[in-house]
Amino acid sequence: MNLKSLAKDTAIYGLSSIVGRFLNYLLVPLHTHRIAAESGGYGIVTNLYAYTALLLALLTFGMETTMFRFSNKEGEDPRKVYGTSLKMVGALSLFFVLVVMVLLRPISGAMGYAAHPEYVGCMALIVALDAFQAIMFSKLRLDRRPLKFMVLKFAFIIPNILLNLVIFLVLPLLFPAHPGLEQMYVHFNYGVGLIFFANLACTALVTLGFIPELRGLGVRFDKALAGRLLRYSWPLLLLSLVGILNQVADKILFPYLMPGEEGKVQLGIYGACVKIAMIIALLTQAFRYAYEPIVFNGSRDKDSPDTLADGMKYFVIFTLLAFLAVVVYMPLLRHFIQRGYWAGLGAVPVVMMAEVFMGVYFNLSFWYKLSDQTWWGAVISAIGAAVMIAVNVVFVPRIGYWACAWGGFAGYGTAMVLSWLIGRKRFTVPYDWKVMLRFVLIAAVIYTAVSLPAWMGGSLTPWVQMAGGTVLLAGYAAMAWKEVRRVRS
Repeated sequence: MNLKSLAKDTAIYGLSSIVGRFLNYLLVPLHTHRIAAESGGYGIVTNLYAYTALLLALLTFGMETTMFRFSNKEGEDPRKVYGTSLKMVGALSLFFVLVVMVLLRPISGAMGYAAHPEYVGCMALIVALDAFQAIMFSKLRLDRRPLKFMVLKFAFIIPNILLNLVIFLVLPLLFPAHPGLEQMYVHFNYGVGLIFFANLACTALVTLGFIPELRGLGVRFDKALAGRLLRYSWPLLLLSLVGILNQVADKILFPYLMPGEEGKVQLGIYGACVKIAMIIALLTQAFRYAYEPIVFNGSRDKDSPDTLADGMKYFVIFTLLAFLAVVVYMPLLRHFIQRGYWAGLGAVPVVMMAEVFMGVYFNLSFWYKLSDQTWWGAVISAIGAAVMIAVNVVFVPRIGYWACAWGGFAGYGTAMVLSWLIGRKRFTVPYDWKVMLRFVLIAAVIYTAVSLPAWMGGSLTPWVQMAGGTVLLAGYAAMAWKEVRRVRS
């Protein structure tokens, strides 16, 4: 395994993903301090972006992974693969926008936004552009061009942050001199709706940076190739859909399972607290961006199973380090959101472990991708999604957003275990279970030690608790570094 290449690309993709999304997450304290928890406004943001994530999976229908696979297949023309993929996703995205705009009012009413159909229309345009751009971003990854990837990601993030600062900090200052501006602000749920318009403007701006990649539209559409792509991608579509359902179904279903203002308030609290847990998701995404091309490019290498084993081990070790860091420094990180949202912080460790399970499942998933048995992914993820939805349907009316956290934990945990049980019989990978389990046990002991004072009534001050946790965290990091050096030697 080319660990140097993996580390270099992960660092660059991580800069665009982790640092970039961290900058974007700086909007969370802005939003939570300007949108009161009891107003339910942040619940609207959480709910609509959940729909966006699900629709993005539908409109890309697995073509990102499919393009990687076919671009590295013998006998396939990478240029035709890219051009055909781009046209297929672009055509579907255009059709989607047309349907939503024609049926905007009934769709908005069914989603609970009859008073604001413009929110739904705006999000439809955003997700269509995002889907189209996803193929071009994948092309950059395939060509190993992480720097342009990073620049274009920041071309969205920075203007979006600036526009949100204008919406929530500058516009209110203009209200005394411009009463009409204040009326507009109130109409859009005290600035909540303007978040979506800012997103649309910045997404459209990024498209301008893809002018060279848009030349792929000039490649002749290959019907035979399109058929082969679809045969490979349709199980990935199901896999992606149910995978996204595991992430967002709780936020989509919540207003129906707990209707009324209380539902919006609880969803807003949960949505804000989940942002703290997303550091694990960011690490998984950065790892995936760098890891996927390396695995597929080396899929014909006899050492491919060893590559998968090494990748899994390092993923487990370092995501657990991130998990512990969040737990140790929670007394500081909680100030990331406004105090009115703190009631949901207890769910953060549960959500983070669900994200760890999801990352392990992603690493396990290569057995069916490399053996072209992607339909297994759809089956396994569907079972996981069914478990998660069942937990939400049964328990949200009883325990509110806690059911969302435990639903994700159960759903991802189920998919992870099933993928391992089935995959070990079909694609042998020499995972180093002994080392991984050792680090899992160490992390569990540290988590218990750090959390015990809070469980017993909070007898220690936050600074003393963090100091002790830092020592334990440093010990874990030292053991992780020792393991890395042992492998290298």
